Amino acid sequence: MSGIYIHIPFCKQACHYCDFHFSTSLKKRDDMVEALAKEIELRKKEFKEIIVETIYFGGGTPSVLNNKELEFLIDTVYKNYKVSEQPEITIEANPDDLSKDRIEELSKSAVNRLSIGIQSFFEDDLKLMNRAHNAEEAKECLEEATKHFDNISVDLIYGIQNSTNDKWLQNIETALSFGIPHISSYALTVEPKTALASFIEKGIIDDVDDELAHEQFHILKDKLEKEGFVHYELSNFGKKGFFSRNNTAYWQGKSYIGIGPSAHSFNGKQRGWNVRNNSKYIKSISENVLPIEIEDLTTTDRYNEYIMTGLRTIYGVSLHKVETDFGEDYKTYLLKTSEALIHQDLLYIKDARIHVTKKGQFLSDGIASELFKINLT
Repeated sequence: MSGIYIHIPFCKQACHYCDFHFSTSLKKRDDMVEALAKEIELRKKEFKEIIVETIYFGGGTPSVLNNKELEFLIDTVYKNYKVSEQPEITIEANPDDLSKDRIEELSKSAVNRLSIGIQSFFEDDLKLMNRAHNAEEAKECLEEATKHFDNISVDLIYGIQNSTNDKWLQNIETALSFGIPHISSYALTVEPKTALASFIEKGIIDDVDDELAHEQFHILKDKLEKEGFVHYELSNFGKKGFFSRNNTAYWQGKSYIGIGPSAHSFNGKQRGWNVRNNSKYIKSISENVLPIEIEDLTTTDRYNEYIMTGLRTIYGVSLHKVETDFGEDYKTYLLKTSEALIHQDLLYIKDARIHVTKKGQFLSDGIASELFKINLT
């Protein structure tokens, strides 16, 4: 299973915590859509014998594009690639873009999955994050979206300054009240050079509280698992049949092509990333030159990436795969470095797979780094 990710680098306004690539100016919108379509065509040889199972519009805010523009890009994929009979086609969208009419239009398009950036149902949280929507719009869009789409994911952020565990539980319960089958949830993170980082540095707002985030992560996990959700990846919870096929392919190391400025690609042996500049991207594509930088991955690179992604998922890290794909030395190293973490009740081995424990889940990225190999090629 392989996919195509299409990065839409536009937003109405900048969220204070976001460090993704985007522009709040839509002046180059038409040129960008044409460039995205052209890159899709230019890269078709990369998937010559591969069937595309997922098409994912991320950003930025893909819902700033109208349905005609989205359909144009989807049609371009179909014209240049082999697409499965029932692909998962996801669009990330913000509540302020999802009017009743827009949702109905989307339901008649090829899009069959919505990923809605709610983040919080509380007005003070949304203002702190500088979200473009308000709490009422968040609820109204879900009320309408659930009438037309079965496959909906909601994004929620925990660990927000001045939040409480009671407020966080209310956020979760509000999302559940709409019958949402998938929730992606992330701790508020302070990224360098963001407005949030600047406000904290100047003392305008408090720094994030890691202990609060840890508590709210476990509140989320316990509540959703009681409601029948499967915690299938560190930040993702889904009812059976509603796991994100796009993200699952990424965590399982499948190939994907990233279209658009700043988009990343992976083919199993190489990783590539496009230039992080809209004007440079458009100019390069207009000259039939892919604005991509490519890195050849060493065996150690691929091993480390597998450890990172594997520990984040319910599938864990397969000792058999480590031995088969990377060699006996890597398996031996992995088992040796795991010993201390197992004794600390952060990891466990079951059915020849290494998993993080409940105690270790919130720390899984840090645990993975303890298992990384740095001196083999």
